Amino acid sequence: MKRKLTKTLATLFAFVAGGSLALAAEPTLKIGDHAPKLQTGKWIQGDPVKDFEKGKAYIVEFWATWCPPCRASIPHLNETYQKYKDKDLIVIGQDCWEHDESLVAPFVKKMGDRMTYRVALDDKGDGDPGKMAETWMAAAGRDGIPSAFLVDKKGLIAWIGHPMEMKESTLESVLDGKFDVQNAAAAYEKEQKNKAQLETAWMGIQSAIRQKNWDQAQSKLDDAAKLLPEDQQSMLDMTRLKILYGKEDYPAAYKMVSKVSEANKDNPMMQNELAWQIATDPDIKDRDLKLADTLANRAYEGSKGKDPAILDTVARIKFMQGKKDDAIDLQSKAVDLATDSQMKKQLEKTLESYKRGELSKAD
Repeated sequence: MKRKLTKTLATLFAFVAGGSLALAAEPTLKIGDHAPKLQTGKWIQGDPVKDFEKGKAYIVEFWATWCPPCRASIPHLNETYQKYKDKDLIVIGQDCWEHDESLVAPFVKKMGDRMTYRVALDDKGDGDPGKMAETWMAAAGRDGIPSAFLVDKKGLIAWIGHPMEMKESTLESVLDGKFDVQNAAAAYEKEQKNKAQLETAWMGIQSAIRQKNWDQAQSKLDDAAKLLPEDQQSMLDMTRLKILYGKEDYPAAYKMVSKVSEANKDNPMMQNELAWQIATDPDIKDRDLKLADTLANRAYEGSKGKDPAILDTVARIKFMQGKKDDAIDLQSKAVDLATDSQMKKQLEKTLESYKRGELSKAD
């Protein structure tokens, strides 16, 4: 279950613990383009927005109730909204790819003051995936959520990416009318052109990893690193970690884990991913459960104990450390917090295994 739920920890080059790269299709919607029209479905919260009003900036964030990274980013986005709402910023939480749209309104209500911005469903009048998913997400080549689009006061796309990665300086520059969209568009175009080379390099890395040729994988990864700017080098860390685990160089691997964790202290889902891998990856022969516990607790604190997927991780590690009662208590809380029926069923199954004194199989 955890692998399936965390697969949307994607940025443009989404290097995850499983060693895969999510490369988007060639986009037709880019930075510098006019924002597509809003084709939302029902508005769940806040006044409907029909058109982008000149003189106002907008963040349109795509999310879904089943997406743990989305749930982790919502409070951060809400803080941004509260800070800048009086400076002509409007935030729209655009639900997309939703499994069951009846869950959205209760979810928003439960979030309360942690999700106070506007929220809309997608227009699925013509069926899945929805008009906003097509004209925004697919058009921009975005295949992971959460994904956010920053629209400047002239109605132009100023920034595209993971909402947790939007720099406050970028948003303030847009709000002040000082953001250079042309320069941003040129940088984005250069980044897009670089993708073909990265894809070729990544195919070689994947091939070497599948063959467990770790030295070759490391060499090809070093070549790929040359294609990325300095501020994007950290995207390779999870793949470097995969290679270190493969080589069974655990001292170096756990040093890398600590480095990634320290660099992502405000990202509970990243902390959770690192902890979950240590606890469950079948190829890891030397599990540092003390480190995994530290990471899982960071994820717990970062999510304020409200994310069932994170609670599931913390409970598993507690059980593996011989703390059965703590594991049962935490897993029970995870079950209570789960809103997705499939997820709730799996969490309940795990809870029953702990009560029997058994460690459930990690999905």
